[in-house]
Amino acid sequence: MGIILKDRAEIAKMRRTGRIVHAALNAVEAACVPGVSTWELDQIARSVLAAHGARSCFLGYGPRGMPPYPAALCTSVNDIVVHGIPRKDVILAEGDVIGIDFACLKDGYAADAARTVAVGVVSQPVRALLDATREALEQAIACCVPGARLGDIGSAVQTHAESHGYSVVRDLVGHGIGRAMHEPPSVPNFGTPGLGLRLQPGLVIAIEPMVNAGSAAVHARDDQWTIATDDGALSAHFEHTVAVTDAGPLVLTAA
Repeated sequence: MGIILKDRAEIAKMRRTGRIVHAALNAVEAACVPGVSTWELDQIARSVLAAHGARSCFLGYGPRGMPPYPAALCTSVNDIVVHGIPRKDVILAEGDVIGIDFACLKDGYAADAARTVAVGVVSQPVRALLDATREALEQAIACCVPGARLGDIGSAVQTHAESHGYSVVRDLVGHGIGRAMHEPPSVPNFGTPGLGLRLQPGLVIAIEPMVNAGSAAVHARDDQWTIATDDGALSAHFEHTVAVTDAGPLVLTAA
């Protein structure tokens, strides 16, 4: 499949889907308190899907012969980078961080977003990791203008994260999005300014910095989905679905 540019009507539909994603993440974040299980968080996400007549992009998804993903939400606690599976026996504790990742389809179009939130009170170094990762996403979004290059986006993430002493995960990338959750192009969180695909109006991508407090090395756990840091260090993940327009970047999964 080649890159599929979206027209204004399609971007408007994705914006409506993006509002559902935003609402789901808000509801889940509000419930990220000590004593709550990640399974309960998934139930909240499912209730938002039902309320809006939307369909989960995650539930049942299983590329490359992997087992179907069993939930509507990804819940990645502490050293889990992405794709943590909600479980009744994973209970949030004071000082944890949790990445919540959610994507859905409505009227034939997808949107995808994630954020990492603190559970209760966290230390200043933990807060700094979350802030730097969020800022890296913001700087990458600012690069989403016609005529810029894909390398500008990756470089923005890499430069900001590494300037704060963190490492950027290289084994996982962002992606194009539209009628399918995953479309071309791949959107790495590292790169060289001025290189790569030239951005055009109508390109819609999911930009998702994954930033580790320690090494960039990661591995999959036995369930084949859960991706964790090799050294056990904390990880943060922020994501938005962004459209490139003549007026500049349009964040489809924001408020």
